[in-house]
Amino acid sequence: MDKSIYLVMNRARHLFDQQASTANNLANAGTNGFKGQVDAAQTVRLLGEGSETRQFAMAATIGTDLRAGQIQTTGRSLDVAVSGPGWLAVQTPTGEEAYTRDGGMQLAADGTLETRSGLALVGVGGPIVIPPETQVQFAADGTITAVSNDSAVRPVVLGQLKLVNIEPVELERRPDGLFRQRNGEPADADETVRIAGGALEGSNVNPTEALVQMIDVSRQFEMQMKMLRDNDSSAQRANELLRHS
Repeated sequence: MDKSIYLVMNRARHLFDQQASTANNLANAGTNGFKGQVDAAQTVRLLGEGSETRQFAMAATIGTDLRAGQIQTTGRSLDVAVSGPGWLAVQTPTGEEAYTRDGGMQLAADGTLETRSGLALVGVGGPIVIPPETQVQFAADGTITAVSNDSAVRPVVLGQLKLVNIEPVELERRPDGLFRQRNGEPADADETVRIAGGALEGSNVNPTEALVQMIDVSRQFEMQMKMLRDNDSSAQRANELLRHS
């Protein structure tokens, strides 16, 4: 009896974790560049005495849904969207290089180009600083050009965004929501990655599907709790019979 309780408890724990990741996906359905987390369970052989055919479910994270989100035109000069595979490189507060698809940018007080969460964009030649009162344009390869309303003033190249393309198996999502290479090393710039200026990539989470999944997982969890209560009641009745035998 205790073995069946253990199996039910193990499944319920997995469903609890799955519900948490589904809720996180739903909460980020409106976050630019967000990639949904995909969870599943895998069958593992139960080691120990008894039949070797006994199995139990163990929680396992498949990884991340890397499908592109819908690109929305904003017309804002500091917005960019990665077209196709690829990532924008940013620098974390600890100095690490991380990767995101959220191309909503702003200027820091010193003119440094950064994300709206305050992470500096990594340039091919180092940090990118935009002079005050400067209009910028982003080329498809990430080149940033200062332009003037005066046609007599020639455009000036200010730098180039570092764009990378990493194999999905080498990507790892961290708790801060940013991606890194599993080996911890910075990725090399990829000249084939392209961006679109004046646009943002939305989340790839479908709110309706995520909500339906939350309801389904919740019902499965309730079923596991009922099975746990039923097994507990059966165990108590068995103990009563043994006590009076």
